[in-house]
Amino acid sequence: MSPSQSAPPQYADVIRTLLKRDFFAAAPVNVRKNAHIYNCGDHDQSIYVIESGLIKTVMYAKDGKSCLLSIYGAGDIFGELCLFSLERRETAITMSASLVRRIPLASFRATLANEDILEAFLKLLTLRLSEQQQIIANMVTMDSERRLAAALLTLAKKLGKQHDTGISIEEKITQEELSVMVGTTRSRVGYFLKRFRAAGLVQRTPDCYLLINEQHMSRYLDSVF
Repeated sequence: MSPSQSAPPQYADVIRTLLKRDFFAAAPVNVRKNAHIYNCGDHDQSIYVIESGLIKTVMYAKDGKSCLLSIYGAGDIFGELCLFSLERRETAITMSASLVRRIPLASFRATLANEDILEAFLKLLTLRLSEQQQIIANMVTMDSERRLAAALLTLAKKLGKQHDTGISIEEKITQEELSVMVGTTRSRVGYFLKRFRAAGLVQRTPDCYLLINEQHMSRYLDSVF
């Protein structure tokens, strides 16, 4: 499956446009699970597209604490901040065995003269900025249980598959990773998930996937206590 077929709707137009360019002719590279695509401080001047697999970007504080910035799936672009900084400020790590295409920054810059490419890429950057603003707002205005609910809903919309009863997240995302994403402990994430299951917001499928009831979860997040 090509990236344009598997990408989330908000990224699909960007990927379809980028796939028209000849720099995408480079063969994808297999990367093992838990490998680092690049690290904070690296002078990595490339943008990446995921053919298959799952990749997270993480920032680390001086005291060793980490913040999981985002999770990317098949069809996603990541690493675009190399356009604005010589050094990486985050680390990109594979969460599963992944197939990744590497686009040299020089090649990518050359294509931005194309109006279709430039418009699509600006849409992508705007979307990413909006997502990060929402994450910051959630950190300030929501308690950790509601932040987890918001994170699960975002992941479901971004990575999930639609079913009659909800959206299933079939990628393996651990409770530890969720805890880093929302700024709480692993034990609290487990406790919140039990509460969500009891309330009918999520359930486990026979294949052990997490099924998100989008309508119920949205109503929960919209409720005022």
